[in-house]
Amino acid sequence: MKFQRRESLERLQSTVDSGDPIIGAGAGTGISAKFAERGGVDLLIIYNSGRYRMNGRGSLAGLLPYGDANEIVVEMGNEVLPVVEDTPVLAGVNGTDPFREMPVFIEDLRRRGFSGVQNFPTVGLIDEDSSYRKNLEETGMGYDEEVEMIREASDQGMLTCPYVFTEDQARAMTEAGADVVVSHMGLTTSGDIGAETALDLEAAAERVQAHHDAVKEVNEDVLVICHGGPIAWPDDAAYVLEHTEGVVGFFGASSIERLPTEEAIENQAREFKEIDMG
Repeated sequence: MKFQRRESLERLQSTVDSGDPIIGAGAGTGISAKFAERGGVDLLIIYNSGRYRMNGRGSLAGLLPYGDANEIVVEMGNEVLPVVEDTPVLAGVNGTDPFREMPVFIEDLRRRGFSGVQNFPTVGLIDEDSSYRKNLEETGMGYDEEVEMIREASDQGMLTCPYVFTEDQARAMTEAGADVVVSHMGLTTSGDIGAETALDLEAAAERVQAHHDAVKEVNEDVLVICHGGPIAWPDDAAYVLEHTEGVVGFFGASSIERLPTEEAIENQAREFKEIDMG
């Protein structure tokens, strides 16, 4: 483990104390990680959707049976960890995976150089009122398993930064030892493969605040940041941070990795095509 939990938390708290936002970035490739780090992000997060996203597929591909999510994050770690110089790297762990001895897997991630974990893929993205979600919960593959994964990682001394979707989940993850709770607003909108169904920014800010308040009921020291849905661009994140109290940052996956890549490559190709051959 490159960064001990205490060191990671001290760095994050120093960022907050300085008046700057905590910014986490998803990294589906080594080049994404390298340049996000140069841009000054505080955390890098690797999970299977990053691979699908950077292959031109929607992030929900990470919730479907296109590959072993936990094995993919290990493979991606081999690509990303060697190019990261001075930033804690988190692994997205599928806590519902019935084919992993989670204490052994967490220990392996620590040995490989990951400094923390996040719960992804997460069943939290599946509507709680759907039969599919209810059946997952009823058959031992529910969100509670993700909570227990975070508890295990916390017990092993890793930084824990779980996604939460409800106030009850915010409390449960905090009680399990979460260090940074990420208030998830759903799939990121905008761009070529972004979602279209999402809250508006005002509603997102209200929901983020509710998650924050639930966390603080349990542990005042836990940091809360926001992610996803309509919070796609820097101005969106600024709006949410300005319209909430106590929320200290933003985690961008598509927002930092996919959206700027889409624009930059398209614009660069267009500029080459516009070369005057006369």
